[in-house]
Amino acid sequence: MHRKYLKYVLYLPVIIVTGLLTHDTNYRHLPRPDETGYFNFALQEIREKGKIVAATVYNSTDYFVYKGAPMGFQYEMIVAFAHFIGVKPEIKIIKDPGNSFDYLEEGKCDLLAINLSVTKERGDEVHYTEPFCQTRQILVQRKPLNQDTMSMAETEASLVRNQVQLAGKTIYVEKKSAYAKRLRNLSREIGRKIKVVELPYYDTEQLIGLVANGDIDYTICDENTTGIYSFYFPDIDFLTPVSFSQNQAWAVNKSNPELLAVINKWIRDYKNTESFQYTYGKYFRYNKTIFPAQKEFHTKHGGKISIFDDVIVEESAKIGWDWRLLASLIYQESKFIPKSRASDGAYGLMQLMPATARKLGINRNSSPKQNIAAGVKYLKKLMNEFDEVRNKEEQTRFVLAAYNAGPGRIQDAQRLAEKYGKKPVLWNDVAIFLKNLSKPEYYNDPDVKFGYYNGNSALNFVDEVLERYEQYRKKIKD
Repeated sequence: MHRKYLKYVLYLPVIIVTGLLTHDTNYRHLPRPDETGYFNFALQEIREKGKIVAATVYNSTDYFVYKGAPMGFQYEMIVAFAHFIGVKPEIKIIKDPGNSFDYLEEGKCDLLAINLSVTKERGDEVHYTEPFCQTRQILVQRKPLNQDTMSMAETEASLVRNQVQLAGKTIYVEKKSAYAKRLRNLSREIGRKIKVVELPYYDTEQLIGLVANGDIDYTICDENTTGIYSFYFPDIDFLTPVSFSQNQAWAVNKSNPELLAVINKWIRDYKNTESFQYTYGKYFRYNKTIFPAQKEFHTKHGGKISIFDDVIVEESAKIGWDWRLLASLIYQESKFIPKSRASDGAYGLMQLMPATARKLGINRNSSPKQNIAAGVKYLKKLMNEFDEVRNKEEQTRFVLAAYNAGPGRIQDAQRLAEKYGKKPVLWNDVAIFLKNLSKPEYYNDPDVKFGYYNGNSALNFVDEVLERYEQYRKKIKD
């Protein structure tokens, strides 16, 4: 089993988080836009709507909800700017970070409020605002498991400390991110290939979790987030930079230079205030006031298992499964990586074989939602294959085993169980013969149609999916 990547802090002071958003903010005393001058004209459309629509991401630094209250660095910045121009803020959550700029291009928001690294390529697509901070890109890698028994020199030797050492490595990053562009440039600079895999639907925080969990070896994050992440991921090393310092800013549509001018004027003034310093420090440095809220986001993730929970809940209802069971199956198959591919040709979140996928009407280009829906249809088919197993929990074991091994292998084991006086509808009885299908006296039996099979893989698959499901049931509310 993979190591858990969230290690809980056992002893924390009991802190009542109050007044976090009612801090005496200096932005209230900044000059307001001139109601009769240029600013008024530039903001006319936004003021007519009475709101500014900002798109951001849901994570433990930018935006999250704690005990019913919205929080986060980007959230507080958006609120401060909205107050400055005299309108209400409306937050839109970006579900796929790789498509962030689409929100501006398609008019879904007025402002893209995330930590954007300012690059020339992106500057051709959008208007960047005045930067509000600078940071470097940092390699995210696991510390050695036995570091406690290693010397400092041995520990350092086991880690990537020189960018040239990235040659031949595979690094997973957000789709269309500045990280991907930087790594490709770095590959050219060192004259060696760095394999860059861009994952849709994953943000940096989730990718760090995959590194900590042992599912991937490397990703990239911004240096200003490493202080807080080091509390949640103590087994992760955040000390190797892969870039020079870069400006971080917001973005607006190129068709709205007037809004850009207003935001730039505000940022120039606001980032010199105590309020900005307080807000920045609160979310990017350890702070005993905000830490419990951020920790709760990490340990509970808002009651979520993955970014596909809504689809999983909807689809699992079609077969009467607990959605957390389906989530555990998907994790077992793909670690929630939509473009995951296996050596045998299986692909997608549900790791369907190509022939099966074609019968279900999907292909490699199908969306994650379509892949999950197809997988559920296949699970329904397997449930019908084993409808003689009346006990629901028992049937679930048969279905999971068939999902891994194919129904024919499980039915071979059922026939053997019945032949040897066992009950073909009891999983423990059938499991014995599934395992025995690797022995000649069993796989050569005339009742066995599919021949040799090493049943251990299917048995382990069932056990691991159900064990993780029990963990999900304890941690995640239905």
